[in-house]
Formats: sequence, structure tokens, C-alpha cells
Amino acid sequence: MVTATRLIVLNTTKVGDSSLVVHALSRNLGRRSFIVAAGKGASLFQPMNILDAEVVENPKSDLWRLRRVSSAYPLTGIRGNIHKNTVTLFLGELLFRSIKEGASEEGLFDWCAAKILTLDAMEADFANFHLRFILELAGALGFSPSAEDLLPFADEHARRIQALLSASEADFMLIPLNGRERGAIASALVDYLGYHLETPLNIRSLRVLSELYR
Repeated sequence: MVTATRLIVLNTTKVGDSSLVVHALSRNLGRRSFIVAAGKGASLFQPMNILDAEVVENPKSDLWRLRRVSSAYPLTGIRGNIHKNTVTLFLGELLFRSIKEGASEEGLFDWCAAKILTLDAMEADFANFHLRFILELAGALGFSPSAEDLLPFADEHARRIQALLSASEADFMLIPLNGRERGAIASALVDYLGYHLETPLNIRSLRVLSELYR
């Protein structure tokens, strides 16, 4: 059986010399992993790319094959900017570790796709984007935090976090934070998310993102 789907790349795993496992979030299949020939073009499978593809189901395996893969959007605003590229690396890893294989949260794909396109279009003031993304992801997964909920994770950054929570989306992006504050707040929000998911997330790309924004 062959099914058309649109998917968002979260992460990839190389399998031998000829295959790539693509961990993705799709609109109609939820969070799934697919196998694809490694020669399909590595640039297609960068984190948070939005792709159109055909899925060839395998009745003998849960690892279905992708074919006829193409980019749904060029995302030139992201791929031409090292800061945005690093943000998508973080977002992809966050989703990869937060959403379990086989999960299908209603509306999550469309929300993620809209956030990617928003980041792609932003020309400035996106340094706080990943903080907003974490908070909205928590809401999408069913546990929107209040300032009180975040107090055990906030340490000395409670006042800053409260300001972020009470800000509109536009004002959120304009709240001034230095690199250390931004990194610490992101870490606190990830810890909050992991606490409610009952698993430590250990987002390795967070350190890279924090260093970039110093």
C-alpha cells in the first residue's frame, strides 16, 4: 500500500552505507520512522525540513519506506542563516526526544509546520524563538505551565520567566536576554517538559545553541 504524506524531519540515523532512517512527524501518520535510500540527497533531511513523500507500507515491518521525496518549502530564510539553522537543530532534537514513536497528537503537525514557516520568514528578533516554542509545545502536549509551575525549575530566573509568560508573542521576542540567561531559561523549560513527560530529555544541541547566542 502506498500513501502520500507530508512530514517534518526531526532526526536521522545512518544505517550502513546505503540507507537512512528518517525520524519524522507526519500529518496523517503521527510520529514515525521511515527508511530511505541514503543517496536521496542529504540536504532534504535537515532537521525541521517539511517534505512531501510517498510511504510504501511493509506488512512485515513497522519501518516503512519513503519514496518520491521532495521539499514542500525551500526554507531559504532558515538555511541561509547559521543562527536559524542551529535553532532548527535544537527544535528537531526537542521534538525527537519529547514525542514518542507512534504518538499522534491532533494538530501538532500543523502547529509545528506553522512555527517553522514563521521562523523562516522572520528577519530579526528571533533569539527568543526557541523559548516560545518550548512553552507552546508544552501547551500542545497538554500541560501549559504557569509561573508557579515553573518556580521549582527557575532558580534566579523566575522574574524573567514570569515576564516571558505574560508577554504577547510579539513582545516575547523583544524581551532582552543575554546569552547566559537565555541558555539557563531554555534549560529550565526543557527540565519542566521532561518532568511532565516523566523522562529526562538531555537535549545536546541546547549547549550549541546557547554558545551561539553568547
